[in-house]
Formats: sequence, structure tokens, C-alpha cells
Amino acid sequence: MTQPTKTDAFSLDALLNRRVVLDTQGPLVYIGRLAARDEHGYWLTEADVHDRTDGHSTKEEYISQAQELERTGSRNVNRRRVFVDCRAVVSISALDDVVSQAPLGEDGAWTP
Repeated sequence: MTQPTKTDAFSLDALLNRRVVLDTQGPLVYIGRLAARDEHGYWLTEADVHDRTDGHSTKEEYISQAQELERTGSRNVNRRRVFVDCRAVVSISALDDVVSQAPLGEDGAWTP
């Protein structure tokens, strides 16, 4: 097995200007366009800051709904710009990399 080269390694810079999901250990989830990042945190624009305790859906359900809204050309936005401290974030991913909770196909296999 070969070791990945520096150019093969994933970089957070690849997420700049893309819609991302910032997940936290607590009830908050952030969805927005990653405008900038540094050692202190992340700047999101056109962001949706969602507190799971305000609703009945899980974070994963909410993210799946947000992904579907994105596909249809609409989205929830409640912040023009928001800074998220890096200490609050436990994971970051592109919104279009989220695997939605799709139904199973006829053969029982997951279908996108």
C-alpha cells in the first residue's frame, strides 16, 4: 500500500466556497457556505444555525431536509454571516457529501 502524497491528502481548503455542515457535540448544527477558515474557526455566509432542541427532528433528519431543500434551489437562512469557533466543531463535511436517509430499493439495498 502506498502512502498518500501531499497532493492526495484532503484539505479543508477544498471546502471553501461550498455549502458545508458543521456539526457540534451539542444541539447546534451549522449549514452554510464556507467563506473563510483559520486556526480560530470558520466563517459561514448564507447560514442556517439550527438548535435541535427547538424541533422534533434529529440532527441527521434536519441535515437531510436541508440537503433536499438545497437540491430544489431553496434553503433555510437565518444568518447572513456567522463565525463558528473551531473548539465547538466536531465534524465538517460538504452538504453534497451527506448521504441522505434514502429508502431501500426493491432488493433491500440502499438507493441514493
